[in-house]
Amino acid sequence: MRCPRCQAENREGRRFCGECGSALAATCASCGFVNEAGEKFCGGCGQSLAPAPSTTAPAPATPAPTAPAPTPPTFASPETYTPKHLVEKILTSRSAIEGERKQVTVLFADLKGSMELLAERDPEEARGLLDPVLELMMDAVHRYEGTVNQVMGDGIMALFGAPLALEDHAVRACYAALAMQASIREYAQNVARRHGVTVHIRVGLNSGEVVVRSIGSDLRMDYSAVGQTTHLAARMEQTAMPGSILLSPETRALAEGYVNVTSLGPVAVKGMAHPIEVFELVGTAASRTRLQVSAARGLSRFVGRQTELASLPQALERAGSGHGQIVAVVGEAGLGKSRLIWEFTHSPHTDGWLVLESRSVSYGKATTYLPVIELLKTYFGIEDRDDPEKMRDRVSVKLQTLDKSLERAAAPLLSLLNVAVEDAGWHGLDPGQRRQRTLDAIKHTLLRQSQQQPLILVFEDLHWLDSESQAVLDSLVESLPTARVLLLVNYRPEYRHGWSGKSHYKQIQIRPLPAASAEQLLDSLLGGGTELKPLKERLIERTAGNPFFLEESIRTLVETQVLAGEPGAYRLIRPLTAIQMPATVQAILAARIDRLPSDEKRLLQSASVIGKDVPVALLRSIAELPEDQLQRGLAHLQTGEFLYEMNLFPEMEYTFKHALTHEVAYASLLQERRRVLHARMVEVIEQLYPGRLAEHVERLALHASRGELWPKAVGYGRDAGAKALARSAHPEAVASFEQALEALGHLPESREVVEQSIDLRFNLRNSLWPLGELTRLIKHLGEAEALAGSLGDERRLGQLAAYMSQFFAWMGDHDKAIASGRQARTIAEGLGDFALRVASNFRLGQAYYALGEYRLGIDVLRSNVDELTGERATQRFGQTGLPSVLSRAWLIWCCVELGEFAEARRRADEAMIIAEGAAHPFDLVVASFGLGVVALRRGDVDAGIAVLERALELCRVGHVPFWFPLIGVWLGSAYASAGRLADALPLLEQAVDRHAAIGLVGVHSLFVTLQGEAVLKAGRLDEAAALGERALGLAQNSHERGHYAWALRLIGEVESHRDPTDIARAEHAYRSAIGLASEIGMRPLVARCHLDLGRLYGRVSHSEAASTLATARSLFAELGMGSQLPEAQ
Repeated sequence: MRCPRCQAENREGRRFCGECGSALAATCASCGFVNEAGEKFCGGCGQSLAPAPSTTAPAPATPAPTAPAPTPPTFASPETYTPKHLVEKILTSRSAIEGERKQVTVLFADLKGSMELLAERDPEEARGLLDPVLELMMDAVHRYEGTVNQVMGDGIMALFGAPLALEDHAVRACYAALAMQASIREYAQNVARRHGVTVHIRVGLNSGEVVVRSIGSDLRMDYSAVGQTTHLAARMEQTAMPGSILLSPETRALAEGYVNVTSLGPVAVKGMAHPIEVFELVGTAASRTRLQVSAARGLSRFVGRQTELASLPQALERAGSGHGQIVAVVGEAGLGKSRLIWEFTHSPHTDGWLVLESRSVSYGKATTYLPVIELLKTYFGIEDRDDPEKMRDRVSVKLQTLDKSLERAAAPLLSLLNVAVEDAGWHGLDPGQRRQRTLDAIKHTLLRQSQQQPLILVFEDLHWLDSESQAVLDSLVESLPTARVLLLVNYRPEYRHGWSGKSHYKQIQIRPLPAASAEQLLDSLLGGGTELKPLKERLIERTAGNPFFLEESIRTLVETQVLAGEPGAYRLIRPLTAIQMPATVQAILAARIDRLPSDEKRLLQSASVIGKDVPVALLRSIAELPEDQLQRGLAHLQTGEFLYEMNLFPEMEYTFKHALTHEVAYASLLQERRRVLHARMVEVIEQLYPGRLAEHVERLALHASRGELWPKAVGYGRDAGAKALARSAHPEAVASFEQALEALGHLPESREVVEQSIDLRFNLRNSLWPLGELTRLIKHLGEAEALAGSLGDERRLGQLAAYMSQFFAWMGDHDKAIASGRQARTIAEGLGDFALRVASNFRLGQAYYALGEYRLGIDVLRSNVDELTGERATQRFGQTGLPSVLSRAWLIWCCVELGEFAEARRRADEAMIIAEGAAHPFDLVVASFGLGVVALRRGDVDAGIAVLERALELCRVGHVPFWFPLIGVWLGSAYASAGRLADALPLLEQAVDRHAAIGLVGVHSLFVTLQGEAVLKAGRLDEAAALGERALGLAQNSHERGHYAWALRLIGEVESHRDPTDIARAEHAYRSAIGLASEIGMRPLVARCHLDLGRLYGRVSHSEAASTLATARSLFAELGMGSQLPEAQ
């Protein structure tokens, strides 16, 4: 049995919930029939289920605890206690709301100790105490437009955000909780005096998602919680002390800045795996608007609104000369309407003007004159703590000082401020006359004030304006042409007024920030780091330049620990896979979508299933609307700026205004409805484009997967992944392959299914590698190994051995890499599998290079290069990059270490020709690396910089982040050699850190050595020494002999630059490097070490200085390294 209050499941037969104690069922005393909790009459015999009045005196002994008193008829159905204006809203929107997912805040409130309070009282007397508590609770909920979904004896459960979406549901729920506690405290004082009992309530709040399934004519809502939404709210209430309000972290995050809370620390909550931080709500904050909350945090940079801002001084000048003006700032939520007005009213232009500000609130339409009262309180200097007498004095003094003829305005203004009026004439007026007197009093007071001092009146958020405040504005507008008043208002596009035709009316339309301005804003919020550029581009695309959405997205990235640092200096600390929707933004967009007529809302939801881009041909097929209704709906959605026209030819296509609107519209659909529409989309695309399915394969894969058409989802997902991989779109390829793999899990097991599962994991490896996702990669390879072993599939086991060879090389275990490479080659030769032999030779070449076995590496890599010519040069053989280019790159690396520059350059040119023909970013990066290494090892620094800079940019735009460390470390070394240390040091640090963060151990010693060389050039000897020692340790652990020799040279360089120089230590390091390099055949390093040692000898007048430098010159000449000869003179 599900508890109607907290949604907890209970076993059959329970009468009260084991989670919250609420009644689950009511057993009829007459016939024994089990009725649902809250029902008024028995479903078995028709008898009333209300308890009979007690006819006997209570026993003197303490009675056993009983359940809270049953719900009286007054509270039995939501229609009996919901205010009329909310009833109308809900019933009008019912058809559009049913069957939707909603973001809500759930409020539970109950009377603490109700059983003890009511146990010894007559039921009628008990209800007399309890009913006012329930009424006060419900009044507070309704004041902020929440809905009381259930009344349960001594408490209520309310929702804010369902059935009607509310963009500030958490803030409203907090305000309602504070209001009900305040009203209950006042009630409790009276009860304590009259009955001698204590009344306290406790309140709990949590925010999350619910599914609204249906709404009855009596407003009773059938809903299902998603996850812990209602359970956690109930737990917050049960944990709360009497008289307190507890919030979950989710509610606190949504209401942050609007309310004051005290953290109670982590609290163990039943049903939750881990303790959660709980907050006590203690009051409202000074900030009531988004701008005020932003100002409290620190306003962001004001960008992109200079043209709009420049138009306001002109209106101010005309108003100042006695030609009053109205300026309306119009735009959607979050675009900066309030910020524009704030910037103007705080500018020097308004010096000498009296500025009075007021604003409507989202829950204020049912409260007359609310923004007008706020403005009058500001004008008269009235504070919340002022008593009625003080308020009366302030009004009287102000009016008499301003103009004694305004005496008649006192009564209506005091009445408006809820101060008792002692004017008999005022009380003798009928309601219509009092209303007119009120309108006149407000207008005359403000106009008279403008004669004494020019006046700026600011009314914000008119889309929430109540009807009487609207009448005040309409009355004022008529008198503006001859007044020194500038009326500044702002509102969203749905607001309507009758001022548009006035000559003194001007409208400023606020649009989303253009890309350049949005980038300026992001630079100020995030910082200017080049690594943040892709993030900024994604944020601008997702938010369409909405400033508030941008700021909230960054806050979410910080809160979810994707970004770390300080405002203006953030850095990415986790790979950016997806940007989470900020809950604040979701609430705003959901409320806006909810305001659409039901047909247009359903059309928008259907469009969201298609995707961000919406071809009309596809929408027409799933919307199932008459053509005229479809076109009318699309026109309205375009006018409302939900959709934009994107293409007219060859077929009409719309796009969502931004990705966030698309996500919110899609998220509101029930999963079953989504599944049906997605499955229908597959049918439609296959019917409309039978000969062009490859063009639509990404759509087909997505729709087949979400439509649970599993065989098609496998095929289309695999094809979409291959298509993405071919254009180096690795993130998209990974998503498609994983989608296909997930779909494969829904098919009956067979050998074919297992084979497909292995191949999809191999495909994933090809995209995870360039992305540097090693953890996920090895997981998939491990699973593939187990599956291939279960089949005894030699070919796939051979492929796996080749992949594992590369993995072991990455991990610095080069002996295992060679063993796996040889295993793969043996299998390849046995099967006659050319592709596998090429792959195994390349892996062996990589491992031989790392070990310093350059000649062995050259032999196996040459065998690949010699065979990968002609058509084979452009074939990938199942690899991410072209084996012809990859094999040449590592052959080049082996050659340059041995000083075989002629072959290295020839192979580099071949690789570049092949890569340019393929025009694939991955291949171009690899070929550029080869050219760059040849240039740098020969000493041609400028040529190396040119080609490596191009490669670094390709890493970024071509989705090849795995290669960034290798390209970055060589480019950084080149910058250092060119004396560009300001460029070199940060790039080297970033490249080395990224290489380590990916989890790579192999070849890392060389990275650290190159960083140490640049640090040494910057004069940071101790740091360079530490890097040298670290490089030695890494090279030794991985048996990387060549890299060990380079690290020895770095140690020698550090020691030779010390003052005083430890000649013996420096000489030992150089000699050790020369000995190891000579053994391996690393002639360029031998020449370099002789040069360095000869210079050291020269500085200390060593007898071997000349001979050592002569050896260096001879070696450089033999190697064709002419650029090094001047240094050896």
